[in-house]
Amino acid sequence: MDASLRQRFDEIETAFEEIEVSLSDPEVHNDPSQLAGLGKRHSDLKDVVSDIRRWRRAQADLAEAREMADDPDMAEMARELEQEIDGLEEQIKRALVATDPNDSKDVIVEIRSGVGGDEASIWAGDLLRMYQKYTESLGFKMEQMEVSESETGGYDKITVSVKGDGAYSKLKYEGGVHRVQRVPKTESQGRVHTSTATVAVLPEAEEVDIEIDPNDVRVDVYRSTGPGGQSVNTTDSAVRLTHDPTGIVVSMQDEKSQLQNKEKAWRVLRSRLLQMEQEKAAAELAGARKSQVGTGGRSEKIRTYNYKDNRVTDHRIGLTIKRLDAVLEGALDEFVGALTAAERAEKLAEGE
Repeated sequence: MDASLRQRFDEIETAFEEIEVSLSDPEVHNDPSQLAGLGKRHSDLKDVVSDIRRWRRAQADLAEAREMADDPDMAEMARELEQEIDGLEEQIKRALVATDPNDSKDVIVEIRSGVGGDEASIWAGDLLRMYQKYTESLGFKMEQMEVSESETGGYDKITVSVKGDGAYSKLKYEGGVHRVQRVPKTESQGRVHTSTATVAVLPEAEEVDIEIDPNDVRVDVYRSTGPGGQSVNTTDSAVRLTHDPTGIVVSMQDEKSQLQNKEKAWRVLRSRLLQMEQEKAAAELAGARKSQVGTGGRSEKIRTYNYKDNRVTDHRIGLTIKRLDAVLEGALDEFVGALTAAERAEKLAEGE
């Protein structure tokens, strides 16, 4: 093992011990925000630290066994310990690169129609159904937050929240442009059209994750409107939040209660600000960052769904699955598994 990895193990164990000391501090228990943050970090590190301590014990046992290597039984024990140590090192490294602070969070998913007119709106609706099927198979709960339906069916935009243990870890790879190649129902000549929809996946921020100064947020209330602009409510139940420092605007009008609309709007605002902060930090480390959804153009795609050939191709890892019908019914595990493995391999190669 190289010295840098050994040092990293030391740092993780030290950090874990410091968290345990803090968790026993009465002052921490009087601060719910700090207690929640420390508790989550303790939970994230617990299994990794357990493996590190097993690795340390195995290292000590190996040193003793090597001192008595003349004994055949000790020589055999040394070989077994070497294998155990190698396995533990790989397991710990995989756990470390897999630890994304957002993985356990709930998510907010925004789907927008892209290029392709009415067909793009219908495709956005098809993607929503695919995610509904997938999240149901995982036992997650999907909640509709904001809807803008198109006049010909489908959606110009729809925002949903997905709640479940590890929701972000399962959906985070869906962010980007999804391109579909098929003959639209409205196409009389049988020609294949290419359309797109964009998906953004935001880890849902809790109040302990990000602090927002209420004085920075302008709150406007107004009457909800339906397609064509007609009023669908006689009270000012719709809510618009404008975060002045960033210019982020969030509007909610789907609930009849102003209070419910305001609560949903704050959830989305917190999540967008958290994503902005995390992207800024990532950009500073990486030097540059590509947007999740780009412009929604046909050439900016993460995945292509080809109806004629019954295939789906993920362009980030070059994986093609010739079961389009199953994928649209929510069979996304193969893509998620391959993308997770690719991300881990990349991080291991980079030494993260």
